[in-house]
Amino acid sequence: MSRLFAYVRVSTNGQTTDNQIGEIRAAGFEVQVRRVVSETVSGSLAAKDREGFRKLLDRMEEGDILVVTKMDRLGRNAMDVRATVELLAEMGVKVHCLALGGVDLTSSTGRMTMSVINAVAEFERDLLIERTHAGLIRAKEQGRVLGRPAKLSAEQKRVVRDRLGEGASISALAREFAVSRLTIQRARDAAKAQDQVTP
Repeated sequence: MSRLFAYVRVSTNGQTTDNQIGEIRAAGFEVQVRRVVSETVSGSLAAKDREGFRKLLDRMEEGDILVVTKMDRLGRNAMDVRATVELLAEMGVKVHCLALGGVDLTSSTGRMTMSVINAVAEFERDLLIERTHAGLIRAKEQGRVLGRPAKLSAEQKRVVRDRLGEGASISALAREFAVSRLTIQRARDAAKAQDQVTP
């Protein structure tokens, strides 16, 4: 027999989930109190990273029904909502969203709705890639150096190379230059690669 769950969320401690629970019950979903999962967490956090939502996933089984008032309860953006609904569908859990007329997002009608959401998600992703690419081009045109600054200067790298050649340990050099062992190893590897390229 299907069990009915509700997931309600607010962003700050000053808010209450009472209105969301009221909306769910007014829509005809009689959810037992013990199956209402309520949490206070920022909507910018992915659903899978929310403690309450993770616990909810652990409790639900195939055939169960999850009710939410709005799409943003299922994720931080369209891509996250899509991933969450797909995960729940794989578990055999039906997902009803009141803001979309209570449609089950795992049904044929819901899948059509999700295809629109998927299109929006793809658009968001492509737009983000385009903006990032344009920003990188603009930064290069302005002469900015991209990426993290090097931990060691060219001169320091030369000293590291020489000292390693003299038998100094990576750990000792890392302490001396106040960097990680990995930074020293990278300087060593870069020097070796340079030697192989130089005739």
